Amino acid sequence: MNLPNKLTLIRIFLIPVFTLLLAFNWPAGYLTIAGTKVAVSWFIALIIFIIASLTDFADGHIARSQHLITNFGKFADPLADKLLVMTAFIFLTAAGQIPAWGTAIILWRELAVTGLRLLLSNKGEVLAAAWPGKIKTNTQMFAIIFLMLNNAWFNNINVPFALILFYVAVFFTIYSGVEYFYKNRAVFADSFGSSHE
Repeated sequence: MNLPNKLTLIRIFLIPVFTLLLAFNWPAGYLTIAGTKVAVSWFIALIIFIIASLTDFADGHIARSQHLITNFGKFADPLADKLLVMTAFIFLTAAGQIPAWGTAIILWRELAVTGLRLLLSNKGEVLAAAWPGKIKTNTQMFAIIFLMLNNAWFNNINVPFALILFYVAVFFTIYSGVEYFYKNRAVFADSFGSSHE
């Protein structure tokens, strides 16, 4: 097994640990970060989230630069990424930090684009990442980090920076999803028949 796939497996194994730390607020107390209280279990979960996110960046970079792209990587890498992000957003929604409708939109988009990616793969095509999709991924990651830190560094100036980042992520989630489907609309052409009958 090559290095990118090993990093992907590490990320997959970290997801249950991340989930358990969020699900059970271990009696380990709280940390104070920039005047904001953060549960120790959530802070440890955040560290795992950051490590997992870094492996996502690293395995993709290594796989492309060293031509180590495999079918396992093409399947497992985006799956691990979505599982990690959606787990974080679900728990942040349950904690009342973000609105459920925003999380629902992100979930719809990720499932829809995954389906589109599978359709294109069956035709031997690859859904290439575009800039709106990359912005979506980065804003989602940073929104999760600041939300898990309870908006630390910005509470003192009464700026809901974490929530603003989340709404930016939702915007680019919608925008990038629409763009992917519009650019690849030809894959559905045979489903609606020809207009020249």
